[in-house]
Amino acid sequence: MNKRTYNHEPSLQCHTGALDTHEIFSEPPAGRGFKSSCRHGLLTAHEAADRLMADFGGNQTFECRQLLDGNQLQKLLVTLHRPTGNDVTPANGTPIPPGYHVVYFTPTEAESSLGRDGTDKTFNASGPFTRRMWAGGTMSWDADADLRVGDEVTEITRLVSATPKKSRSGGEMVVVEVEKEFVGSRGRALRDRRSWVFRPEIDETLVPAKLKALDVDDRAPSASEDIKADGNGIVRHVQWSPVALFRFSALTFNAHKIHYNEDWTRRVEGHAGLVVHGPLNLISMLDYWRDVHGSSPAGITYRAMSPLYAGERYQITSKRSEGEAGHEIVVGKSDGTICMKAQVDG
Repeated sequence: MNKRTYNHEPSLQCHTGALDTHEIFSEPPAGRGFKSSCRHGLLTAHEAADRLMADFGGNQTFECRQLLDGNQLQKLLVTLHRPTGNDVTPANGTPIPPGYHVVYFTPTEAESSLGRDGTDKTFNASGPFTRRMWAGGTMSWDADADLRVGDEVTEITRLVSATPKKSRSGGEMVVVEVEKEFVGSRGRALRDRRSWVFRPEIDETLVPAKLKALDVDDRAPSASEDIKADGNGIVRHVQWSPVALFRFSALTFNAHKIHYNEDWTRRVEGHAGLVVHGPLNLISMLDYWRDVHGSSPAGITYRAMSPLYAGERYQITSKRSEGEAGHEIVVGKSDGTICMKAQVDG
């Protein structure tokens, strides 16, 4: 097995799993005249996928080590409005909640090395497939080897697959899956498989000059509100402000412009506002599970289906999956739009 070791290898920030390409929300909304800049002579999706696998696939692994410090965890707790966030820095030995590991092993590329959309280029497909969007994923935890503040942990990364696909509009794209294992002194604590979709770069000359902004309240929200719904369990109402998105981007060192540059996300990417991070929605679901069910999950499989924007108020609900073990958690809007869905093994 080929192995490359780094002091701190960049990690990929948007999270994976079984992928239904008809439910990926990364295409611009219909009717806005968007076209890709895929020009004659550039690689096809099949060629780009083959090249990525040739460069990074097979038995290659990439390792880096990091000390999990309490200061990073405390800042995330403050960002999430968690009740212990304003206390003293978590002491060594404090368990790191499920999903919170995303603020460790963050990218280290210089700004000059980032893509036009601000994303790091770790395991990226070749041009013209330069627009990376998060799609979904799976995570599984070992209860006997949890991650804790003060641990020195090794992140082991490998490229699982790179697959050419067609979008629902018929355009080419490359779906990339990466698996990360986090191993500490007590053994492997977490297996995290992440998926990204790479689409062709947008030709900005074809983009409308101005798009209508989303009409929402983007002021700083209070902590998440829980409501007991008759016969339907607990409904949690959540809302993220632009400041919260900025803080989460800073903690994960994620420079993707759709999360903080409103001109870019509206004018170039065609969104109605700043996009809430996929990993932030995932953490919200995992926190909901811990708060409502009183325990940490053994695993989760999740999928992004529609974007959420800064200032939008949305709901998290759960129910036991019909005919299956575990529960289904749904993130959705009041109009019935499902933005994220997950299966949780308790």
